[in-house]
Amino acid sequence: MLPATAAAQAQGRITPEHVEVIRKVVDKLPGFVDVATREQFEADVVRIACGAGPKATQDAAELELFLLDQDGPEPDDAERVRKRGLTKSRQGRDAMTAWRAELTPEAAAVWEAIFAKYAAPGMCNPDDPEPCTSGTPTQAQIDNDHRSLAQRQHDALVAVGRIALMSGELGQLNGLPVTVIVRTTLQDLESRAGIGTTGGGTRLPIKDVIRMGAHASHYLAVFDRATGSALDLFRARRTASAAQRVMLIARDGGCTKPGCPVGAYGCQVHHVTQDWAAGGVTNIDDLGLACPPDNRAVAPGGWTTSMSPRHDVEWTTRQPRRRTRRLDHVDEPPPRRRMDPTTEPGHRPNPDQHPPHPRTFAASTGRGGQWC
Repeated sequence: MLPATAAAQAQGRITPEHVEVIRKVVDKLPGFVDVATREQFEADVVRIACGAGPKATQDAAELELFLLDQDGPEPDDAERVRKRGLTKSRQGRDAMTAWRAELTPEAAAVWEAIFAKYAAPGMCNPDDPEPCTSGTPTQAQIDNDHRSLAQRQHDALVAVGRIALMSGELGQLNGLPVTVIVRTTLQDLESRAGIGTTGGGTRLPIKDVIRMGAHASHYLAVFDRATGSALDLFRARRTASAAQRVMLIARDGGCTKPGCPVGAYGCQVHHVTQDWAAGGVTNIDDLGLACPPDNRAVAPGGWTTSMSPRHDVEWTTRQPRRRTRRLDHVDEPPPRRRMDPTTEPGHRPNPDQHPPHPRTFAASTGRGGQWC
């Protein structure tokens, strides 16, 4: 909580850019700083921000932070544990994702050793016809490597991650081997255009999907955009449970309860029409994805689920009001709005004409090339 910052913003004295600067610099305060000093520090920075731009505020705040503890105690283990973290931003319009890390000395030492090997000149170069991922690169590979250090470290992360995925030693996640699962359409594969979507919601250019499909550790589920039918399942395990989970990830894309942001990797398979304990069957058209909290919320007196004729998972509760959430077709225009005088602004509905009904949500399953 930043009370002084919130008050200044509410009064229009600082901008959202100022707020972001203040939040970041307050987060840098050492853990041993007491509450009173922390509040005074925030108030001082807010006072500076009221008369300066965001950049000048940041410079002044960094100086205040330095003066606050020039000779303070060395960071201890508890402080390092508090500050450690690895976060990623939302995927941008250019399909890139920014990551930010605060590594402990141990984590930094681990990745120093990995980068020394895999980020060396000539190693893991995607521009090479056959990138060197083990052993020593040839002199030609070293001489032809024009990547920056940052680019080499990025490519090393990809290579090390791929090695880990292909090792088979990462166990299982919700019944499937830990791997990359991508869904796309036959039309996009044939045209070499469009995108695929992973089980975590990352959008992949179709050329990346095709290249990744060459690695046997990944799953690729392909749908026909026109009919929505499953056309093929590449590199899936032959066990029914694995195949069903892959197709549900491709069909649903994530938790089917409307408004839930959990992606497919964090979901469980839910018996939609009838619970397993009550005699339900484990058929693909009777299953859907649900995150653990929403899965547990389906109980007598709470939420109930059903499968619509379109194979949409519908969530129903007793509260009056009906809403429908559907995943949009990426290549279809929005439906035309039908004019209805009874729904126009200013109209007061007659309760007798609109009796209450159960609240039903229909979450589109994403068939036919639909993406979250």
